[in-house]
Amino acid sequence: MKHFWVFLSLTILLFTNSFAQKPDKLTSAELFHEIQKLNFLGTALYVAAHPDDENTSLISYLDNHEKARTVYLSMTRGDGGQNLIGSELVELLGVLRTQELLAARHIDGGEQRFTRAIDFGFSKHPKETLKIWDKDKVLADVVWAIRNIQPDVIINRFDHRTPGSTHGHHTSSAVLSMEAFELANNPNVYPEQLEWTTPWQPRRIFYNTSWWQYGSQEAFEKVDKSNMVKLDVGTYYPELGLSNNEIAAMARSQHLCQGFGRLTDRGADNEYIELLKGDMPKNHDVFEGINTTWSRVKGGEAVGEILYKIEENFDFQNPSKHIPELVKAYQLLQKVEDEHWKTLKSEELKNIIQAAAGLYLEASSASSSATPGSKVTINIESINRSSPSITLKKIEIVGANAHLTPNKILGNNQKESFEISFAVPENTSYTSPYWLNEPGTLGIYTVNDQSLIGKPETPSAFKAVFTLVIDGVDIPFEKSVVHRYSRPDRGELYEPFAILPEVTSKIDEKVLIFASADTKEVQVKVRAGKNGVSGTVALNHPSGWVVSPKSIPFSIAQKGEEISVIFNVTPPNTESEGKIEPKIKMGNKVYDKELVEIDYDHIPKQSVLLPSEAKVVRMDIKKSGEHIAYIMGAGDMVPENLEQIGYQVHIVDPNDIQNGDLDKYDAVVVGIRAYNVVEALKFKQSVLFDYVKNGGTMIVQYNTAGRWASQFENIAPYDVTLSRDRVTDENAEVKILVPNHSLLNFPNAITKKDFDGWVQERGLYFPSEWSSEFTPILSMKDEGETEKQGSLIVAPYGEGHYIYTGLSFFRELPVGVSGAYKLFANMLSVGKDEVKRDSNVKG
Repeated sequence: MKHFWVFLSLTILLFTNSFAQKPDKLTSAELFHEIQKLNFLGTALYVAAHPDDENTSLISYLDNHEKARTVYLSMTRGDGGQNLIGSELVELLGVLRTQELLAARHIDGGEQRFTRAIDFGFSKHPKETLKIWDKDKVLADVVWAIRNIQPDVIINRFDHRTPGSTHGHHTSSAVLSMEAFELANNPNVYPEQLEWTTPWQPRRIFYNTSWWQYGSQEAFEKVDKSNMVKLDVGTYYPELGLSNNEIAAMARSQHLCQGFGRLTDRGADNEYIELLKGDMPKNHDVFEGINTTWSRVKGGEAVGEILYKIEENFDFQNPSKHIPELVKAYQLLQKVEDEHWKTLKSEELKNIIQAAAGLYLEASSASSSATPGSKVTINIESINRSSPSITLKKIEIVGANAHLTPNKILGNNQKESFEISFAVPENTSYTSPYWLNEPGTLGIYTVNDQSLIGKPETPSAFKAVFTLVIDGVDIPFEKSVVHRYSRPDRGELYEPFAILPEVTSKIDEKVLIFASADTKEVQVKVRAGKNGVSGTVALNHPSGWVVSPKSIPFSIAQKGEEISVIFNVTPPNTESEGKIEPKIKMGNKVYDKELVEIDYDHIPKQSVLLPSEAKVVRMDIKKSGEHIAYIMGAGDMVPENLEQIGYQVHIVDPNDIQNGDLDKYDAVVVGIRAYNVVEALKFKQSVLFDYVKNGGTMIVQYNTAGRWASQFENIAPYDVTLSRDRVTDENAEVKILVPNHSLLNFPNAITKKDFDGWVQERGLYFPSEWSSEFTPILSMKDEGETEKQGSLIVAPYGEGHYIYTGLSFFRELPVGVSGAYKLFANMLSVGKDEVKRDSNVKG
């Protein structure tokens, strides 16, 4: 346990600063709200599986109404979903969704934690989920979270008693929570954790039930609720000027990559939580019977005596008048033996002192990034906007050997500015999500540092600690070093300050398809992380492939500048696949990372370092046709992938198409979930169907059943009923139903072998019913289920063909699955073998 209190302190500081690029500036009413929270010593843990699973109404209610510390534990970072606002998928999507969760918690007041589990895609049963996740490791992470957070109550989003009725990840989160509730207080369970933490037993655990669990509102009204707590989560907060449900909607709207932007709502709204274990609280009070006052902590009564009086007599016009008493409470708190509450409440109290004094403390780097060994200048701003005497005693940069001792009195509203310069230590770690530093498995990230497990993001490389003397007491205030700047079109902006390599490389195309043995040019982009870099670039490649030249020299003058070098890559004559990896040599160092920047307005800019590499695939693939019209949906990489095998793909805006406009294209492809998100398609169905009737080929990829952007009579020229049918086992056997169909034979012969090597799933949202004009091509199923024949259906319509497919091409093509490319080429070519035969006969 020797590291525990250091770990806890760093954890609290991380959460305090996790969204601190743009500093909070509290009104006196908001400050009063925080004092109310300061005087409540209770904790709730909300448990679910993914970003967006959390009930923001309940999290906000627990934090803002009950005034409890409230933490959302998400098993995963949402890596397996889709992205409605950009191209980030898989691990990059997990980074984006992590930040969206932090943005949501910044609004609803909660904190955020994770396990190492990976969202590997839809799972039908917790048995599959827990096998892929490695149950013991994820259970250890849940126990770790409980021991560190020390919740009095746990609330599960999902029901552990209904396996197979919902997403396997959902049920698994509840199963793990229930088991951890029983294990967290046992010192013989995961004893290695006790070097850093202590056993803990929560008082009670609930399930966040609702009418949907019972099928309808009417059915729920008849349910015996004697074992349930009812909470009105529509309560109004006068000090904030907001209803709880307004806050919840604003928090949920941060999940923009999932399309969860929504209107705010007001008014009474009941939530129910069902007791699973522990004692039943009375009077619908989640914390009934739990001491949540300062008397909970030995030595805390004296602290509480001061703070309760401040709350009772708070001066909204002049909060700074409470600073002497706040400082006295801080002094007394430092004598408390309970390190858990001392650490938590010290940070809360310091934030309140800072707000009451109108203190603004900032450490901003002149640049957004630096490299190990480089010189950094930090601009310090400090101002006291209150009458109490405050002295800036010392400023220290944690992570570097740099400090100032100004011993400067901060006069009321008199800004003081300083500079601190230092060399970044050579051993400083790069700024990148810690869970991506090592290769993981399909189901779990590799994190070797126990102290990092569960944290939402990587701690800042450098922090500035301002030691202020307030009423004769030294109080340290910690601020992450940030980069503050302005843009004419956006005003003042904040970014995290990142430590990055001296040079990074990138191959834009993550999969390079060689449909013949011809040589291709491969462009490698080299980006400088500092001024004046030079060296050579080589390209590692698989055996049997030829790359020339062997290496290419480069020189870059300016930091942030990017140049390109070109290699000629020749594949073998036979089918082959592997990786090519740029290696940059500068002196005795070799650099092999790619820098990916994720930059959206609603989250802080993210710097992600990944292995610089691309997959190369030599496949024998034939195609018919050349020009493809593509209507984008929720976002995918299919257009770029089709260009890899020689198609010219034209992105078409459905708002612009008129009758006859599509006739010049060999096929029209509709992107994933287009009918869910593209309003204009409602008005263009007749144009699309006329194109097919006149001899065109139309391919519609998967759409989510029942989530239409507009009301469609049908997405196909014949009746099709979409369902939630899916096959999640990417290795599930695929049966070919009509082996002689042209779609399976022209221009490529498709066999069962072409379904080897698929990733994440076979497909999703298959049609369950279709008219007789359609021919189902394939059959597949998950273990223990009935055969699903709706993954790929095709129908002639007029002179052309319409195809609907729920096969997950949007996942398979970007990772270079050969069989998926061949099958997609055949879909684009459907019917053209007949045209070819006819032309041969006429010739």
